[in-house]
Amino acid sequence: MYKYRDLMPFTTKSGIAVSDHMNHIRFTLPLLADGRAGKDWIPRLKGRDVSIDDEAKYMLRSPNFKPTKGVSIDVAILKGRYLVDNNQIIKNVHAEAKKCKWSKPNADLVCLILENFTEEEIEVMDLRDIVAMHEPFNDSDDDPPLLSTFVFYRDGRWLHAYRSRPHIGWHFERGFAFVVSQSGSQS
Repeated sequence: MYKYRDLMPFTTKSGIAVSDHMNHIRFTLPLLADGRAGKDWIPRLKGRDVSIDDEAKYMLRSPNFKPTKGVSIDVAILKGRYLVDNNQIIKNVHAEAKKCKWSKPNADLVCLILENFTEEEIEVMDLRDIVAMHEPFNDSDDDPPLLSTFVFYRDGRWLHAYRSRPHIGWHFERGFAFVVSQSGSQS
């Protein structure tokens, strides 16, 4: 058994119900009406004690950053430990999501997770980080990363940019976030 297995399901301090479904974790983020621009996430997350690496800041300021507006999001996080024996490469993560009929989120999903989940709540999910499997867009080095949470135990939460090259593998404590469904009116 994993360290926090007996603590699932749970409800976050912000009232989000989190459930465990063997190979993935599910929760619904509440109605999101503001469609916050990427650059506006920088002071908001910093105000919540989230550190942001330079590449993630670059991505937040990119014209390719698409905000979510006016919807609630049913999220599935595929557990990295489910993809064993070096199968944790991007194409296999997307293949698993396709089997489940999950879709790519907007890049702001990671910001929404960081806004709604504490470091301890991410730990209870038995994850070290959560990668939003959004459509990659180039960073300052023209290398297409994905936005990710990263929890440095006892050092806080980070918004981080991970490289999304098709052949790169991932650690088993990583989760891969997709959209199961959205409700409301996307504007």
